Amino acid sequence: MALSPRLDLRQTQALVMTPQLQQAIKLLQLSNLELTAFIEQELERNPLLEREDGDRNETTGEAGLDGGDSDPRETPAAPAEAPLLDGMTEGSAADGMDVDYDNLFNNDSASDSLDGEAFGQWSRTGGSASFEDGESNLEQTLAGSATLRDHLVAQLNMDILDPADRLIGLHLIEMLDECGYLVGELEEVAAKLSCLPEQVEAVLVRMQRFDPVGVFARSLKECLALQLAERDRLDPAMAALLDNLEMLGRRDLAGLMKVCGIDAEDLAEMIGEIKALDPKPALKFDHAVAQPVTPDVLMRRAQDGSWLVELNSDTLPRVLVNARYYAKVSGSARNKDEKTYLSERFQSANWLVKSLHQRATTILKVASRLVHQQDAFFRHGVQHLKPLVLRDIAGAIGMHESTVSRVTSNKYIATPRGIYEPEVLLHPGHRLQ
Repeated sequence: MALSPRLDLRQTQALVMTPQLQQAIKLLQLSNLELTAFIEQELERNPLLEREDGDRNETTGEAGLDGGDSDPRETPAAPAEAPLLDGMTEGSAADGMDVDYDNLFNNDSASDSLDGEAFGQWSRTGGSASFEDGESNLEQTLAGSATLRDHLVAQLNMDILDPADRLIGLHLIEMLDECGYLVGELEEVAAKLSCLPEQVEAVLVRMQRFDPVGVFARSLKECLALQLAERDRLDPAMAALLDNLEMLGRRDLAGLMKVCGIDAEDLAEMIGEIKALDPKPALKFDHAVAQPVTPDVLMRRAQDGSWLVELNSDTLPRVLVNARYYAKVSGSARNKDEKTYLSERFQSANWLVKSLHQRATTILKVASRLVHQQDAFFRHGVQHLKPLVLRDIAGAIGMHESTVSRVTSNKYIATPRGIYEPEVLLHPGHRLQ
């Protein structure tokens, strides 16, 4: 067979992930506070970016690159508020963007490959996203100490299947102190979730069987009783001893023998059993310092009774592209390298501003649909909590489930019934603050 050169024309499809597009996707998963830290880094790196201070009167009337009289700095008209409507549409969130990343994951196989390859060490469900391209540190592979909260939430997801009971359980977990005791009244939970106190009490009884034994007790007596019941040692004599712990504290052994109807030998044995119990069962777990939660999305009732969903402008970073400064310095560039650097910084700044706008629009769209789906819960209480999956939200707003997953991760929404992670409203049993 003769060998000869030839030309072939082949048509293929490929999904290319540019660094800018990866950045736009990663911005989705950041909370407003994490986004602020990232923006601070970008402000230090890019001289063409500046923070929007809200005062537009300080600008001069100098013309920008387009020669117009308007403010030459660019800013996205980020939607701060969105009324909750059934027919939500895409709008012009991505105007001027080369790629609409909302539609990036319309192909499931492409999404799977991107998650495993393009994002490197970036976690879809973890905490802060990493923008470094290098390999992860060895320390990142080490298992951290388990917190009491994580330990209890894992058991809650395994043992309690009803969505309403799970949400009640999350509220009870948040009421625990560092020793594992329940602080607060069950009526408060019932009032917040519009359910009967008896239902909260029933969930509490089930959760008092969780590990470590004795957690969710409301008193020292109840904590010890839970542990003795686990050991099948809560007989009438032991119950009488627990009812009179103050006598034990005073070393009134004669009085205890009379109350419990036992002799000195039995009393000594019972006291030894009590000493073997753990009065503070949760202290063996890691107790991280509780950080105040700042919601990324705010939800409130409108005058007509509908819900309004808006971004928390107090924590939402806003930046501008200083086109006036770019026009000034680009005209005085002395060589090709300087011109290339300024052009790259200008394009990067424009992309970041538009990505922030797209992020804000996407978060609002997802949050609005989520509130719409759980409207009955917010109006009538926990009994009307609807089990949802990412597909329910993604299908309603025309996005891929991967995009919705990133939007609902690592963010909080303030509602009339508490501050929740959107994942809680999708899969009751994740996180609650």
